[in-house]
Amino acid sequence: MPGIDELIASIEVELEAAQKRRTKAAKEVELILAKAQQDGRSNLSVEEDERVAELFSQRDQSKADIEGIQRKLENAQRIKAEEMERAEAAKKTEPTGVRRPSYDQVARVGTEERTYRQDTDRFGKQFLMDVSRQFLFQDVEAAHRLARHMHEEQVERAQTLQRAVGTGNFSGLTVPQYLTDMYAPATAALRPFADVCNSHPLPESGMSIEISRITTSSSAGIQASQNSAVSEQNMDDTPLSVPVKTAAGQQTVSRQAIDRGNGIEDVTMQDLFNRVATTLDATLLTEASTGMTNVAQAVTYTDADPTGAEMYPKILGAAAGVEANLLAMGAPTHAIMHSRRWYWLSSQMSSTWPLVNWTNLPVQAGAVADPNSSYASGPRGVLPCGLVVIVDNNIPINLGAGTNEDELYVVPRNECHLWEDDAGPMFIRAEQPQAGSLGVQLVAYQYFAYTFQRYVNGMQKVSGTGLVSPAF
Repeated sequence: MPGIDELIASIEVELEAAQKRRTKAAKEVELILAKAQQDGRSNLSVEEDERVAELFSQRDQSKADIEGIQRKLENAQRIKAEEMERAEAAKKTEPTGVRRPSYDQVARVGTEERTYRQDTDRFGKQFLMDVSRQFLFQDVEAAHRLARHMHEEQVERAQTLQRAVGTGNFSGLTVPQYLTDMYAPATAALRPFADVCNSHPLPESGMSIEISRITTSSSAGIQASQNSAVSEQNMDDTPLSVPVKTAAGQQTVSRQAIDRGNGIEDVTMQDLFNRVATTLDATLLTEASTGMTNVAQAVTYTDADPTGAEMYPKILGAAAGVEANLLAMGAPTHAIMHSRRWYWLSSQMSSTWPLVNWTNLPVQAGAVADPNSSYASGPRGVLPCGLVVIVDNNIPINLGAGTNEDELYVVPRNECHLWEDDAGPMFIRAEQPQAGSLGVQLVAYQYFAYTFQRYVNGMQKVSGTGLVSPAF
């Protein structure tokens, strides 16, 4: 039986969900009306009329739900207030005239430890076992610990909790934050490029993000004479719709592993986090139509015997293309390449050096590496032109006619837009037990959206036979 604090927390979450449903319905009605206004239509279509009627019904139902939940919350808070009054009354003491020891005159501040902590549950074994046991066996103690954990999350990370909790009990449990940071050491391509993108918080609702792009600008010119007409051109925009995607993975944990609790934390928790992170990053780079490889304008490097000295001007050509297309709207900042390309560049020898080097780079060097950086832990180095190198093994190495080429991307970081949940983007939930095989299905997932298409040809890539499998 949950305590009054857990009960109030669950009611508050229920109230927030109802309020979000009401807001979402109203916003969608606004979007439908705005779309009709933008199209110059006096009437809505039949489908739009039906959808608007459905949304008003949902909004009215949400209003009724909110009123009922608020009454329920008021009753729960009244009970809590009464309990607090009784507790205060129990603490009251009558003065006896006896002198108190001096140490009782010192104020003390205490703290309550989190339910799941890194020092007591380093690999998430207890958390994952509680998730599984609550869904498989309806374990009361496990359910109580999870409820207490979700209440702690509501206090410390309210926005994350709003997105994580659904209509059913623990349909989207928030993973303890310290566990989501542990995926980096595991063997996986992970998300080096995603980590340097221009990050934005994902909107609370909706399955797309709408961006207005100015495709026809205003104009300016020299006035022919006094009082003559000045240059005029009507501005026009083209909407860019960015879909919200879901990176997800699942795994079935056996009842034996749940009962005995040996090894499930490494196999399940960390591996699922790795795969979701890798899938997200690979999507940014390779997805059809919108991925970096399909958006970037190509600078072709054709060479039967490629060298670093010959490839470097191609990188500068890509950087020049970025700046020429963006002008004052952005500048090239990063070079994204596969690890084999970085080590191949590191292996190249030269007796000549660039005419222009970036600040603080040695004159007689083709690049400078960061000795404190390793894979997926930040920039690997800086090229002479100032481009920061990010090594990402989600870049394909089977491109080109010979299926043995990779690519190198030159990008302006500020135009690599990635929307993710603010805090703790990883969640895990237990689906219906796999009764026939004595297992529980666990799912890790993350919502995200991205775009590199605010400006045409704002991304550039170096590709061609000069980027075949390197020989060391």
